[in-house]
Amino acid sequence: MEGSPHIRIERHGGVGVLTIARRERFNSLDVATARDLRKAGLQLARDRAVRAVILRGDGGVFCSGADLKYIAAGGDRGELDYLRPPGGGNGDGNGTPGYGAIFKQILEYIHSTISEIRRSPKPWLAVVDGPAAAGGLGLAMSCDLVIASERAWFEWAYLKTGLTGAESSTFFLPRLVGFRKAMELVLLSPRLTAREALAAGLINAVHPDGTLDDAAQALAERLAATPTEAVGIAKDLLNRAAGMDRLDVHLDAELGELARIADGKNFAEGIAAFFARREPQFGSA
Repeated sequence: MEGSPHIRIERHGGVGVLTIARRERFNSLDVATARDLRKAGLQLARDRAVRAVILRGDGGVFCSGADLKYIAAGGDRGELDYLRPPGGGNGDGNGTPGYGAIFKQILEYIHSTISEIRRSPKPWLAVVDGPAAAGGLGLAMSCDLVIASERAWFEWAYLKTGLTGAESSTFFLPRLVGFRKAMELVLLSPRLTAREALAAGLINAVHPDGTLDDAAQALAERLAATPTEAVGIAKDLLNRAAGMDRLDVHLDAELGELARIADGKNFAEGIAAFFARREPQFGSA
């Protein structure tokens, strides 16, 4: 087994398995975990012996996106210098990074991972057991196929803390579920069961609890047995047909808008309410 404390890599024949293993934080991503996720994603995407990749979370959770507790605590100040503009930082006006800079530090790695998944000529299979929320939903949607357990659930969730959406979520939702349903999922942020996600077109299959890992391995082995070159070309053609050539541009736009809004009063209120377990009181700006 390879990897780092919170990202594991396994290889089973032609199948690579990438596991987010930070269950104590609901498999959320601080900057070190996001960086390790990107590294592992690159390794598996470019390893010619790996012909299909499983992306999963550990301990009955898929992923909850960026680690809000890490962001609220100020991130890794030692690594934020490169994000500060000349003459000061975004935040308090005294060179101290705001929430936007900390989000940017994490999301640049996550967005790079998502971009690599879409460019990879091999199939990626998201295996969702438990929650996939915010950036976790985006990571799942970026994969070629998604299967889930009965206990899985899916939620866009960004507006709950006053954020605008990132990690490919506003790019893939209208492409997967249609414009009107995407608006519903963003503006109302319902928590979809696995069966509801299947009906909406977010995922491909639902499996009984306790059977998901075996089903995932069987499906990944089936994918790994397909003609790799033809799969890569077919995936590229489908990407082009779906406008995936705009993904990187859209990821940049998501990152810029979220970093900007995260420095505002509404996110400060949203994150305070999140940890106080109360309803946020948002203003108009």
